[in-house]
Amino acid sequence: MAVALVIQSVSAVAETVVPASDSRIVWVGRTQVDSGEVSFDWSSVYVRISFEGNLLKLKATDTRKDYFNIWIDKEMCAEPDKVVSISSDTLLQIVSPSDFDSSKAMKKPHTVIIQKRTEGEQGRAVFREFETSGTVLQASGILPRMIEFVGDSYTCGYGSENSIATQRYRPETQNPSKTYAAVTARYFGADFVTIAHSGQGISRNYDDGDRSQHMPSRYSQTFDTDRSVKWEPQGDFRPAVTVIYLGTNDFSTERQPMRGAFKRDYLSLLSKIKAYWGAEHPILCVSSKADPILFEYIRETVEDCGMKNVYYTGFFNGVHLDTNAELGADWHPNYRAHVKLAYALIPYISTITGWEMEAKPVE
Repeated sequence: MAVALVIQSVSAVAETVVPASDSRIVWVGRTQVDSGEVSFDWSSVYVRISFEGNLLKLKATDTRKDYFNIWIDKEMCAEPDKVVSISSDTLLQIVSPSDFDSSKAMKKPHTVIIQKRTEGEQGRAVFREFETSGTVLQASGILPRMIEFVGDSYTCGYGSENSIATQRYRPETQNPSKTYAAVTARYFGADFVTIAHSGQGISRNYDDGDRSQHMPSRYSQTFDTDRSVKWEPQGDFRPAVTVIYLGTNDFSTERQPMRGAFKRDYLSLLSKIKAYWGAEHPILCVSSKADPILFEYIRETVEDCGMKNVYYTGFFNGVHLDTNAELGADWHPNYRAHVKLAYALIPYISTITGWEMEAKPVE
């Protein structure tokens, strides 16, 4: 697990200051831009910024306390180079000269990726501006391949850095770069977006909590925690496929939703996805191993939906084990188990998209 580092505020004046919404900076995920500031709260939203120089600072704030992964001069992987937190108005030193091996490395162009680890319940972040000792460059755009994931705590990476099932959840151990979604995206060299909220279901949330809202309604929102701001596709964002991995919470605490209500709400979610991306857009509906009846609910919904390019599959008991070796906090899958889930999912994504399965690690 990466160690959470709280970077203290710094007051040095940088040579170049640009708003977080600068066109050379590339955002992946649902955001809102207002007066140059970029606000977001969904788990795994990330930003790429490229610059010349040896120093990068971020002026930001947060409504509560969020954690962020940082990678320097590399693509996203399971282990970030740094983890930082934001809980108030702060100027963070994201990159310093000590992050580079030599004076030669200090002078070359650099790219930094910053990803939100925690989900909407932990806070809404506002990135205001970046400061660098050099020049801000055009960052690489959204990758040709994009996957959208709609899910719950498994997709958020709830407890994915824990190694004991009986450990309780702590926000600092939530890491969306160690989920089946991130592993699958990395395998295909794709960008990815997660629309996910812990404890949420299709028509029933965990232990019947928060009956006022479920994931089909949250899917239409710019912010996870704000129903008033509706989202519309922006810029180059267009996934090649959407993966829905929901239903575990519907069948939680030895209860289940009514079949009719589940199918109705699942169809509502399918319809919203198709409304964004078109009738031909492929959707893969995945059942968890929570209950065999869940798979039947999803199978019937897909077979009866009357929509094009909607598929279904399931993760069953043999995919990963309910042992401490493969479970993180509160009996959620840890990174080891998430890799196994990705192994099971990758062939379906390959078939649906036509992307080749290459002989390379899944990690």
